[in-house]
Amino acid sequence: MYNHRIFSVVICCVFLFSSGIVFGQGKDMGGWQEDGAYNNLYQASELDKLKGYVQKIIEVVPMKGMAPGVGLIMKDGDGDKVVVHIGPKWFLGDSIGVKRGEKIKVKGSWAEIDGKDVFMASKIKKGDFFELKVRLTKNGKPFWTMDPEELARERASK
Repeated sequence: MYNHRIFSVVICCVFLFSSGIVFGQGKDMGGWQEDGAYNNLYQASELDKLKGYVQKIIEVVPMKGMAPGVGLIMKDGDGDKVVVHIGPKWFLGDSIGVKRGEKIKVKGSWAEIDGKDVFMASKIKKGDFFELKVRLTKNGKPFWTMDPEELARERASK
Protein backbone atom coordinates (compact mmCIF):
# COMPACT_ATOMS: atom_id res chain seq x y z
CA MET A 1 0.00 0.00 0.00
CA TYR A 2 2.78 2.45 0.98
CA ASN A 3 4.76 1.77 -2.23
CA HIS A 4 1.61 2.28 -4.29
CA ARG A 5 1.20 5.81 -2.86
CA ILE A 6 4.83 6.72 -3.56
CA PHE A 7 4.50 5.37 -7.09
CA SER A 8 1.30 7.41 -7.62
CA VAL A 9 2.96 10.61 -6.37
CA VAL A 10 6.02 10.04 -8.59
CA ILE A 11 3.85 9.41 -11.66
CA CYS A 12 1.79 12.52 -10.91
CA CYS A 13 4.95 14.66 -10.56
CA VAL A 14 6.43 13.30 -13.79
CA PHE A 15 3.19 14.10 -15.60
CA LEU A 16 3.07 17.67 -14.24
CA PHE A 17 6.72 18.39 -15.05
CA SER A 18 6.54 16.87 -18.52
CA SER A 19 3.35 18.70 -19.36
CA GLY A 20 4.83 22.03 -18.32
CA ILE A 21 2.09 22.85 -15.83
CA VAL A 22 4.50 23.27 -12.92
CA PHE A 23 6.64 25.83 -14.73
CA GLY A 24 3.86 27.78 -16.42
CA GLN A 25 4.53 26.44 -19.89
CA GLY A 26 0.93 25.21 -20.04
CA LYS A 27 -0.31 28.78 -19.55
CA ASP A 28 -1.76 30.56 -22.56
CA MET A 29 0.66 33.44 -23.03
CA GLY A 30 -1.35 35.10 -25.77
CA GLY A 31 1.43 34.96 -28.35
CA TRP A 32 4.15 36.06 -25.90
CA GLN A 33 5.62 32.53 -25.43
CA GLU A 34 9.38 32.01 -25.66
CA ASP A 35 9.25 29.99 -28.89
CA GLY A 36 6.56 32.12 -30.55
CA ALA A 37 6.81 34.15 -33.76
CA TYR A 38 7.06 37.45 -31.90
CA ASN A 39 9.81 36.40 -29.50
CA ASN A 40 11.80 34.88 -32.36
CA LEU A 41 12.20 38.40 -33.77
CA TYR A 42 14.39 39.34 -30.79
CA GLN A 43 18.07 38.94 -31.74
CA ALA A 44 20.24 38.86 -28.61
CA SER A 45 23.33 38.76 -30.81
CA GLU A 46 22.46 42.22 -32.17
CA LEU A 47 21.92 44.24 -28.98
CA ASP A 48 21.63 47.99 -29.24
CA LYS A 49 21.25 50.82 -26.73
CA LEU A 50 19.09 53.91 -26.94
CA LYS A 51 18.95 57.04 -24.79
CA GLY A 52 16.12 59.50 -24.81
CA TYR A 53 12.97 60.82 -23.24
CA VAL A 54 9.65 59.06 -22.74
CA GLN A 55 6.98 60.70 -24.89
CA LYS A 56 4.09 58.38 -24.05
CA ILE A 57 3.31 55.00 -22.47
CA ILE A 58 1.22 52.95 -24.90
CA GLU A 59 -0.60 49.66 -25.24
CA VAL A 60 0.78 47.49 -28.05
CA VAL A 61 -0.49 44.41 -29.82
CA PRO A 62 2.70 43.41 -31.62
CA MET A 63 1.15 40.83 -33.95
CA LYS A 64 -2.40 39.94 -34.89
CA GLY A 65 -4.05 37.76 -32.25
CA MET A 66 -1.56 38.55 -29.47
CA ALA A 67 -2.61 39.64 -25.99
CA PRO A 68 -2.05 43.36 -25.31
CA GLY A 69 1.37 44.49 -24.19
CA VAL A 70 3.00 47.57 -22.72
CA GLY A 71 5.20 49.82 -24.78
CA LEU A 72 6.35 53.37 -24.98
CA ILE A 73 7.26 56.00 -27.49
CA MET A 74 10.56 57.69 -26.83
CA LYS A 75 12.42 60.49 -28.55
CA ASP A 76 16.05 59.45 -28.98
CA GLY A 77 19.15 61.66 -29.01
CA ASP A 78 18.70 62.37 -32.73
CA GLY A 79 15.13 63.55 -32.17
CA ASP A 80 13.63 60.45 -33.78
CA LYS A 81 10.56 58.83 -32.26
CA VAL A 82 11.06 55.15 -31.45
CA VAL A 83 8.36 52.63 -30.53
CA VAL A 84 9.65 50.38 -27.73
CA HIS A 85 7.95 47.07 -26.89
CA ILE A 86 8.43 46.09 -23.24
CA GLY A 87 6.28 43.01 -22.55
CA PRO A 88 2.79 41.61 -22.00
CA LYS A 89 0.37 43.65 -19.93
CA TRP A 90 -0.67 40.54 -17.98
CA PHE A 91 2.94 40.29 -16.73
CA LEU A 92 3.87 43.96 -16.29
CA GLY A 93 0.60 45.35 -14.92
CA ASP A 94 -0.40 48.98 -15.19
CA SER A 95 2.82 50.70 -14.08
CA ILE A 96 6.29 50.10 -15.48
CA GLY A 97 8.10 52.66 -13.31
CA VAL A 98 8.67 55.32 -15.95
CA LYS A 99 6.48 58.16 -17.11
CA ARG A 100 6.25 60.87 -19.71
CA GLY A 101 9.16 63.28 -19.84
CA GLU A 102 11.65 61.08 -17.99
CA LYS A 103 15.09 60.39 -19.40
CA ILE A 104 15.74 56.67 -19.92
CA LYS A 105 18.28 54.25 -21.37
CA VAL A 106 16.94 51.18 -23.15
CA LYS A 107 18.86 48.06 -24.11
CA GLY A 108 17.33 45.62 -26.59
CA SER A 109 17.03 44.50 -30.17
CA TRP A 110 15.52 46.02 -33.32
CA ALA A 111 12.79 44.15 -35.19
CA GLU A 112 10.56 44.83 -38.16
CA ILE A 113 6.88 44.09 -37.63
CA ASP A 114 4.34 44.81 -40.38
CA GLY A 115 6.90 46.97 -42.19
CA LYS A 116 7.65 49.15 -39.14
CA ASP A 117 10.80 49.21 -37.03
CA VAL A 118 10.27 48.60 -33.32
CA PHE A 119 12.72 48.24 -30.48
CA MET A 120 12.18 45.16 -28.30
CA ALA A 121 13.46 46.04 -24.82
CA SER A 122 15.47 43.79 -22.55
CA LYS A 123 16.21 46.44 -19.94
CA ILE A 124 15.12 50.01 -19.14
CA LYS A 125 17.14 52.22 -16.81
CA LYS A 126 16.15 55.54 -15.30
CA GLY A 127 18.75 57.42 -13.29
CA ASP A 128 21.06 55.52 -10.97
CA PHE A 129 18.44 53.63 -8.99
CA PHE A 130 15.70 52.32 -11.28
CA GLU A 131 16.03 49.38 -13.63
CA LEU A 132 13.27 47.31 -15.24
CA LYS A 133 14.62 44.03 -16.66
CA VAL A 134 12.26 42.03 -18.88
CA ARG A 135 14.62 39.75 -20.82
CA LEU A 136 17.96 38.09 -20.26
CA THR A 137 20.59 40.10 -22.10
CA LYS A 138 22.65 37.03 -23.02
CA ASN A 139 19.92 35.17 -24.93
CA GLY A 140 16.74 37.27 -24.90
CA LYS A 141 14.71 34.86 -22.75
CA PRO A 142 11.64 36.78 -21.56
CA PHE A 143 11.17 37.03 -17.80
CA TRP A 144 7.45 36.26 -18.21
CA THR A 145 8.34 32.73 -19.43
CA MET A 146 10.48 31.89 -16.39
CA ASP A 147 9.45 29.66 -13.51
CA PRO A 148 9.06 31.47 -10.15
CA GLU A 149 12.47 30.40 -8.81
CA GLU A 150 14.35 31.46 -11.95
CA LEU A 151 12.48 34.79 -12.02
CA ALA A 152 13.30 35.45 -8.35
CA ARG A 153 17.01 34.78 -9.01
CA GLU A 154 17.06 37.14 -11.99
CA ARG A 155 15.23 39.90 -10.16
CA ALA A 156 17.61 39.60 -7.22
CA SER A 157 20.74 39.81 -9.39
CA LYS A 158 22.14 43.21 -10.32
